[in-house]
Amino acid sequence: MKILICPLNWGLGHATRCVPINRKLRAENHEVVIASDGFPLEFLQQQFPELRFITFPSYKIKYSLRKTQIFALLKSLPNILMGIWEEHCWLKKLLGAEHFDQVISDYRFGLWTKKTHCTYITHQLMIKMPRGFKWLEPLVWLIHRVFINMFNKCWIPDVAGKENLSADLSHKYPLPRNAKFIGPLSRFQGIEIIPNKEFEVIGLISGPEPQRTLFENFLIEKFKNERSKTLIMCGKPQSVIVERNVGNIKLVSHLPDKELAEFITGSGKIMARSGYSTIMDLVALNCLEKTEFVPTPGQTEQEYLKTIHNLRDYRI
Repeated sequence: MKILICPLNWGLGHATRCVPINRKLRAENHEVVIASDGFPLEFLQQQFPELRFITFPSYKIKYSLRKTQIFALLKSLPNILMGIWEEHCWLKKLLGAEHFDQVISDYRFGLWTKKTHCTYITHQLMIKMPRGFKWLEPLVWLIHRVFINMFNKCWIPDVAGKENLSADLSHKYPLPRNAKFIGPLSRFQGIEIIPNKEFEVIGLISGPEPQRTLFENFLIEKFKNERSKTLIMCGKPQSVIVERNVGNIKLVSHLPDKELAEFITGSGKIMARSGYSTIMDLVALNCLEKTEFVPTPGQTEQEYLKTIHNLRDYRI
Protein backbone atom coordinates (compact mmCIF):
# COMPACT_ATOMS: atom_id res chain seq x y z
CA MET A 1 0.00 0.00 0.00
CA LYS A 2 0.94 3.65 -0.36
CA ILE A 3 0.60 5.33 3.05
CA LEU A 4 0.81 8.98 4.12
CA ILE A 5 1.96 9.66 7.72
CA CYS A 6 1.36 13.16 9.16
CA PRO A 7 2.55 13.96 12.71
CA LEU A 8 1.68 17.27 14.35
CA ASN A 9 4.52 19.71 14.96
CA TRP A 10 4.01 20.33 18.68
CA GLY A 11 7.35 19.28 20.13
CA LEU A 12 8.94 16.03 18.92
CA GLY A 13 6.63 13.54 20.63
CA HIS A 14 4.15 13.11 17.80
CA ALA A 15 7.01 12.41 15.41
CA THR A 16 8.97 10.05 17.68
CA ARG A 17 5.99 7.77 18.26
CA CYS A 18 5.48 7.49 14.50
CA VAL A 19 8.94 5.86 14.21
CA PRO A 20 7.90 2.31 15.24
CA ILE A 21 4.78 2.57 13.05
CA ASN A 22 6.89 3.54 10.06
CA ARG A 23 9.41 0.78 10.74
CA LYS A 24 6.63 -1.80 10.78
CA LEU A 25 5.10 -0.48 7.56
CA ARG A 26 8.48 -0.46 5.84
CA ALA A 27 9.16 -4.03 7.03
CA GLU A 28 5.88 -5.01 5.36
CA ASN A 29 7.10 -3.37 2.11
CA HIS A 30 4.56 -0.56 2.06
CA GLU A 31 5.46 2.73 0.40
CA VAL A 32 5.51 5.48 3.03
CA VAL A 33 5.39 9.26 2.50
CA ILE A 34 5.78 11.62 5.46
CA ALA A 35 4.27 15.12 5.71
CA SER A 36 5.19 17.52 8.53
CA ASP A 37 7.28 20.62 9.22
CA GLY A 38 9.86 22.08 11.59
CA PHE A 39 11.90 19.86 13.90
CA PRO A 40 9.55 16.83 13.51
CA LEU A 41 10.19 16.88 9.77
CA GLU A 42 13.95 17.17 10.28
CA PHE A 43 13.89 14.39 12.88
CA LEU A 44 12.05 11.97 10.59
CA GLN A 45 14.26 12.88 7.63
CA GLN A 46 17.26 11.81 9.70
CA GLN A 47 15.50 8.61 10.76
CA PHE A 48 14.35 7.66 7.25
CA PRO A 49 16.48 9.47 4.64
CA GLU A 50 15.31 7.08 1.93
CA LEU A 51 11.68 8.23 2.12
CA ARG A 52 9.82 10.98 0.32
CA PHE A 53 8.91 14.00 2.48
CA ILE A 54 6.35 16.77 2.03
CA THR A 55 6.64 20.06 3.92
CA PHE A 56 3.21 20.50 5.48
CA PRO A 57 2.68 23.33 8.03
CA SER A 58 1.05 22.61 11.40
CA TYR A 59 -1.28 24.81 13.46
CA LYS A 60 0.13 28.17 14.48
CA ILE A 61 0.35 27.71 18.25
CA LYS A 62 2.73 29.41 20.65
CA TYR A 63 2.91 28.75 24.36
CA SER A 64 2.84 31.52 26.91
CA LEU A 65 5.62 32.49 29.33
CA ARG A 66 3.04 32.32 32.12
CA LYS A 67 2.00 29.50 34.44
CA THR A 68 -1.22 28.88 32.51
CA GLN A 69 -1.61 28.17 28.82
CA ILE A 70 -5.39 28.45 28.62
CA PHE A 71 -5.37 32.07 27.43
CA ALA A 72 -2.59 31.42 24.92
CA LEU A 73 -4.60 28.49 23.53
CA LEU A 74 -7.81 30.53 23.42
CA LYS A 75 -5.92 33.23 21.56
CA SER A 76 -4.64 30.59 19.14
CA LEU A 77 -8.10 28.99 18.67
CA PRO A 78 -8.95 30.86 15.42
CA ASN A 79 -5.59 29.77 13.97
CA ILE A 80 -6.21 26.18 15.09
CA LEU A 81 -9.68 26.06 13.51
CA MET A 82 -8.34 27.63 10.32
CA GLY A 83 -5.48 25.14 10.35
CA ILE A 84 -7.90 22.20 10.66
CA TRP A 85 -9.90 23.45 7.69
CA GLU A 86 -6.78 24.14 5.62
CA GLU A 87 -5.27 20.71 6.25
CA HIS A 88 -8.59 19.06 5.34
CA CYS A 89 -8.61 20.98 2.04
CA TRP A 90 -4.92 20.20 1.52
CA LEU A 91 -5.57 16.47 1.88
CA LYS A 92 -8.45 16.56 -0.59
CA LYS A 93 -6.25 18.39 -3.10
CA LEU A 94 -3.36 15.95 -2.56
CA LEU A 95 -5.63 12.94 -3.09
CA GLY A 96 -6.90 14.54 -6.27
CA ALA A 97 -3.34 14.61 -7.58
CA GLU A 98 -2.13 11.18 -6.39
CA HIS A 99 -3.53 8.07 -4.74
CA PHE A 100 -2.89 6.98 -1.15
CA ASP A 101 -4.35 3.78 0.27
CA GLN A 102 -4.19 5.06 3.83
CA VAL A 103 -3.61 8.31 5.73
CA ILE A 104 -2.25 8.15 9.30
CA SER A 105 -2.73 11.38 11.24
CA ASP A 106 -1.06 11.89 14.60
CA TYR A 107 -3.27 14.46 16.36
CA ARG A 108 -4.12 16.42 13.22
CA PHE A 109 -7.89 16.82 13.33
CA GLY A 110 -8.51 17.74 9.69
CA LEU A 111 -6.78 14.84 7.95
CA TRP A 112 -9.83 12.74 7.21
CA THR A 113 -11.67 12.13 3.97
CA LYS A 114 -14.16 9.68 2.52
CA LYS A 115 -11.84 9.09 -0.45
CA THR A 116 -9.48 6.75 1.42
CA HIS A 117 -8.92 4.98 4.74
CA CYS A 118 -7.92 7.46 7.47
CA THR A 119 -6.46 6.64 10.89
CA TYR A 120 -6.14 9.05 13.80
CA ILE A 121 -3.54 8.57 16.59
CA THR A 122 -4.11 9.99 20.06
CA HIS A 123 -3.62 8.99 23.69
CA GLN A 124 -5.70 11.94 24.84
CA LEU A 125 -9.33 11.16 24.06
CA MET A 126 -10.38 13.39 26.91
CA ILE A 127 -8.55 16.66 27.48
CA LYS A 128 -7.77 17.79 31.01
CA MET A 129 -8.96 21.34 31.58
CA PRO A 130 -7.32 23.78 34.02
CA ARG A 131 -8.75 24.69 37.39
CA GLY A 132 -11.91 26.76 36.98
CA PHE A 133 -12.71 25.10 33.65
CA LYS A 134 -13.17 21.48 34.81
CA TRP A 135 -16.88 21.70 34.06
CA LEU A 136 -15.98 21.94 30.36
CA GLU A 137 -14.25 18.55 30.23
CA PRO A 138 -17.34 16.49 29.17
CA LEU A 139 -18.16 19.04 26.45
CA VAL A 140 -14.57 19.11 25.14
CA TRP A 141 -14.56 15.30 25.16
CA LEU A 142 -17.75 15.26 23.05
CA ILE A 143 -16.27 17.76 20.57
CA HIS A 144 -13.10 15.70 20.27
CA ARG A 145 -15.19 12.58 19.78
CA VAL A 146 -16.95 14.24 16.81
CA PHE A 147 -13.57 14.70 15.13
CA ILE A 148 -12.48 11.13 16.02
CA ASN A 149 -15.62 9.72 14.43
CA MET A 150 -14.67 11.37 11.13
CA PHE A 151 -11.84 8.83 10.84
CA ASN A 152 -12.10 5.14 9.96
CA LYS A 153 -9.87 4.13 12.87
CA CYS A 154 -8.53 5.70 16.06
CA TRP A 155 -5.32 4.16 17.37
CA ILE A 156 -4.56 4.68 21.07
CA PRO A 157 -0.88 4.10 21.97
CA ASP A 158 -1.62 2.41 25.30
CA VAL A 159 -3.17 -0.75 26.68
CA ALA A 160 -6.63 -1.42 28.06
CA GLY A 161 -7.08 -2.32 31.71
CA LYS A 162 -5.39 -1.16 34.91
CA GLU A 163 -1.75 -1.45 33.83
CA ASN A 164 -1.93 1.52 31.47
CA LEU A 165 0.09 4.72 31.04
CA SER A 166 -2.54 7.32 30.13
CA ALA A 167 -5.22 6.70 32.83
CA ASP A 168 -8.13 9.17 32.49
CA LEU A 169 -6.83 10.54 29.20
CA SER A 170 -7.97 7.44 27.33
CA HIS A 171 -9.81 5.36 29.94
CA LYS A 172 -12.25 7.68 31.75
CA TYR A 173 -15.00 7.79 29.10
CA PRO A 174 -16.41 5.11 26.79
CA LEU A 175 -14.27 4.55 23.71
CA PRO A 176 -15.48 5.70 20.30
CA ARG A 177 -16.67 2.83 18.12
CA ASN A 178 -13.61 3.10 15.86
CA ALA A 179 -11.01 3.20 18.68
CA LYS A 180 -8.44 0.50 19.38
CA PHE A 181 -5.58 0.20 21.89
CA ILE A 182 -2.39 -0.65 19.99
CA GLY A 183 0.11 -0.66 22.88
CA PRO A 184 2.74 1.97 23.80
CA LEU A 185 4.93 3.29 20.97
CA SER A 186 8.60 4.12 21.42
CA ARG A 187 11.39 4.88 18.97
CA PHE A 188 13.67 2.82 21.26
CA GLN A 189 11.76 -0.42 20.69
CA GLY A 190 13.94 -3.13 19.17
CA ILE A 191 17.25 -1.26 19.67
CA GLU A 192 20.13 -3.24 21.19
CA ILE A 193 21.47 -1.10 24.04
CA ILE A 194 24.70 -1.17 26.04
CA PRO A 195 24.37 1.40 28.87
CA ASN A 196 26.89 4.26 28.73
CA LYS A 197 27.72 5.70 32.16
CA GLU A 198 29.65 8.76 30.95
CA PHE A 199 26.99 11.15 32.27
CA GLU A 200 25.41 11.01 35.72
CA VAL A 201 22.51 13.29 34.79
CA ILE A 202 20.55 13.46 31.52
CA GLY A 203 18.25 16.39 30.71
CA LEU A 204 15.70 15.78 27.97
CA ILE A 205 14.20 18.96 26.48
CA SER A 206 11.15 19.04 24.24
CA GLY A 207 8.04 21.05 23.48
CA PRO A 208 7.10 24.31 21.74
CA GLU A 209 8.70 27.68 22.33
CA PRO A 210 9.12 29.66 24.48
CA GLN A 211 8.83 26.88 27.09
CA ARG A 212 11.52 24.76 25.38
CA THR A 213 14.10 27.51 25.90
CA LEU A 214 12.90 28.22 29.46
CA PHE A 215 13.41 24.56 30.39
CA GLU A 216 16.87 24.53 28.81
CA ASN A 217 17.87 27.60 30.83
CA PHE A 218 16.41 26.06 34.00
CA LEU A 219 18.52 22.90 33.59
CA ILE A 220 21.67 24.91 32.89
CA GLU A 221 21.18 27.00 36.05
CA LYS A 222 20.44 23.92 38.12
CA PHE A 223 23.49 21.88 37.14
CA LYS A 224 26.18 24.34 35.98
CA ASN A 225 27.78 24.60 39.43
CA GLU A 226 27.39 20.95 40.43
CA ARG A 227 30.00 18.23 40.09
CA SER A 228 27.62 15.89 38.31
CA LYS A 229 28.62 15.41 34.70
CA THR A 230 25.46 16.35 32.84
CA LEU A 231 24.22 15.88 29.27
CA ILE A 232 21.36 18.07 28.06
CA MET A 233 19.54 17.03 24.90
CA CYS A 234 18.10 20.24 23.45
CA GLY A 235 15.41 18.63 21.27
CA LYS A 236 16.55 20.42 18.10
CA PRO A 237 17.31 17.82 15.41
CA GLN A 238 19.51 19.29 12.70
CA SER A 239 21.59 17.91 9.85
CA VAL A 240 24.73 18.94 11.80
CA ILE A 241 24.83 18.19 15.55
CA VAL A 242 25.61 21.37 17.50
CA GLU A 243 27.48 21.03 20.81
CA ARG A 244 28.54 23.46 23.53
CA ASN A 245 29.74 23.21 27.12
CA VAL A 246 28.76 25.11 30.27
CA GLY A 247 30.88 23.95 33.20
CA ASN A 248 30.28 20.22 33.63
CA ILE A 249 27.28 20.41 31.29
CA LYS A 250 27.44 19.25 27.70
CA LEU A 251 24.57 20.52 25.54
CA VAL A 252 23.85 18.80 22.22
CA SER A 253 21.17 19.71 19.70
CA HIS A 254 20.28 16.07 19.03
CA LEU A 255 21.68 12.52 19.07
CA PRO A 256 20.91 9.28 17.20
CA ASP A 257 18.42 7.05 19.02
CA LYS A 258 20.88 4.28 19.94
CA GLU A 259 23.47 6.69 21.39
CA LEU A 260 20.80 8.59 23.33
CA ALA A 261 19.26 5.39 24.70
CA GLU A 262 22.65 4.21 25.94
CA PHE A 263 23.28 7.51 27.75
CA ILE A 264 19.78 7.43 29.30
CA THR A 265 20.06 3.84 30.55
CA GLY A 266 23.57 4.45 31.90
CA SER A 267 22.67 7.62 33.81
CA GLY A 268 21.75 7.86 37.46
CA LYS A 269 19.16 10.60 37.08
CA ILE A 270 16.95 11.98 34.31
CA MET A 271 15.06 15.26 34.14
CA ALA A 272 12.41 15.74 31.46
CA ARG A 273 9.04 17.18 30.58
CA SER A 274 6.19 14.80 31.39
CA GLY A 275 4.99 14.47 27.82
CA TYR A 276 3.30 11.19 26.96
CA SER A 277 5.81 10.18 24.27
CA THR A 278 8.67 10.80 26.72
CA ILE A 279 6.92 8.56 29.26
CA MET A 280 6.54 5.79 26.65
CA ASP A 281 10.24 6.08 25.77
CA LEU A 282 11.32 5.91 29.42
CA VAL A 283 9.08 2.91 30.05
CA ALA A 284 10.60 1.16 27.01
CA LEU A 285 14.07 1.79 28.50
CA ASN A 286 12.95 0.82 32.03
CA CYS A 287 14.07 4.23 33.29
CA LEU A 288 10.85 5.80 34.56
CA GLU A 289 11.68 5.38 38.25
CA LYS A 290 14.87 7.46 38.07
CA THR A 291 13.15 10.35 36.29
CA GLU A 292 12.18 13.70 37.78
CA PHE A 293 9.51 15.25 35.61
CA VAL A 294 9.10 19.00 35.19
CA PRO A 295 5.66 19.61 33.63
CA THR A 296 5.35 22.48 31.19
CA PRO A 297 3.66 25.20 33.28
CA GLY A 298 -0.06 25.28 32.60
CA GLN A 299 0.08 22.16 30.41
CA THR A 300 -2.67 20.23 32.18
CA GLU A 301 -1.94 16.94 30.43
CA GLN A 302 1.68 16.94 31.61
CA GLU A 303 0.75 18.00 35.12
CA TYR A 304 -1.74 15.13 35.27
CA LEU A 305 0.70 12.55 33.86
CA LYS A 306 3.31 13.53 36.45
CA THR A 307 0.75 13.04 39.21
CA ILE A 308 -0.52 9.63 38.13
CA HIS A 309 2.99 8.26 37.78
CA ASN A 310 3.85 9.40 41.32
CA LEU A 311 6.66 11.65 40.18
CA ARG A 312 8.13 14.46 42.19
CA ASP A 313 6.53 17.88 42.15
CA TYR A 314 9.19 19.86 40.30
CA ARG A 315 8.22 23.26 38.96
CA ILE A 316 9.86 26.25 37.25
